[in-house]
Amino acid sequence: MVLQRGCVKMIFNGSLSSSPFLYYDGGFTNSDFDQLPHNIPISATIADIEEKKGFIHYYRFVMEVRTRGGSKYLVYRRYSQFFNLHSELELKYSPGDQDIPGPNTCRLPTLPGKVFIGNKKEIAENRIPELNTYMKRLLGLPTWVLLDDVIRMFFYQTESDSQYQPRALRRLRPPTRRVKTVKTNQTDVFSSPRAEVVFDFSGSGRLELSMKAGEVIFLLRRVNTDWLEGTVSNRTGIFPESFVKIIKPLPESDSDGESGGASGKGAGSYSCLRCYLLTPQGVDTRDVCVEEDISTQPSYKELLARMRDVFKVDDNIALNYRDPEGDLVRLLDDGDVALMVADGRGQRSKVKRPVNQFPWELHVTAASDMSVYNTEI
Repeated sequence: MVLQRGCVKMIFNGSLSSSPFLYYDGGFTNSDFDQLPHNIPISATIADIEEKKGFIHYYRFVMEVRTRGGSKYLVYRRYSQFFNLHSELELKYSPGDQDIPGPNTCRLPTLPGKVFIGNKKEIAENRIPELNTYMKRLLGLPTWVLLDDVIRMFFYQTESDSQYQPRALRRLRPPTRRVKTVKTNQTDVFSSPRAEVVFDFSGSGRLELSMKAGEVIFLLRRVNTDWLEGTVSNRTGIFPESFVKIIKPLPESDSDGESGGASGKGAGSYSCLRCYLLTPQGVDTRDVCVEEDISTQPSYKELLARMRDVFKVDDNIALNYRDPEGDLVRLLDDGDVALMVADGRGQRSKVKRPVNQFPWELHVTAASDMSVYNTEI
């Protein structure tokens, strides 16, 4: 008998003293496949990649999964999840000697390796054909391998997977018009769509419109469910709708049709983090909008990496928050982040904020600067 793909399972027929016989890959009959549960995945194909703009930026793969029962659905997986899956399968099934498969072992398909340098989007795009080949070969392994819970859970559609709609798989900040000067017709000011700024907003990107409470923004168009484009003082950009109060709304024809109405929330939901860079020259304030739920608690490493990127600073920075007494407290690990989040939630009712702004704020300082702390005893 020919051994296809090098998979072999040792099965004992009867008592432990009986002679074993082998099941070879390719040696199963159609009845073996027919007896598989209907929810077992039998094929998966990457349909697209999606940029996730959370506390850290990454791309994940949008995969269409088909099951033995004929159903199909979408799941969203990062490369790191592929890597963890493959590592677990190697521990279970990879033979010690690749040339001589042992009992209950299987020669697994090759997973494309990690890439540490390069454009993240290009890396993700280039991985699509390799990962499609990997999944095709993985799901072509013997039925006893497909029944492993590690494989089944990887392709299982979680609740968060099901909440995303394929039509809403867009970036958080869609492309907007180039920054331009818009001259408002002064004779028609009061008939123009406009909004009053309720909360200060300090844009963290070139396309975002920084604005101060009390300013009136003339609206140009709706970018998506959560973002508008407008102009003030000869400056044009996009901004979150939750920071303003609409005085006169845009006509429906000025919407790009991307939002899908109020029910279009979900994949585009986001929250804003107010953060400060404290330097001898002054304070630089930013509002960083991330595609995360307001209840999300990031890790210390995620916050540190994001603040380095936002403020374009070196490694020697410290993250801090203000306690209820107003003193700066330095963050050192995830436990400190949990305390910061808990303090912020406890103070939520005392500070007026936009509904989608985190109740805690970050203060970034030089790691060597101890003068910012209240050291009085």
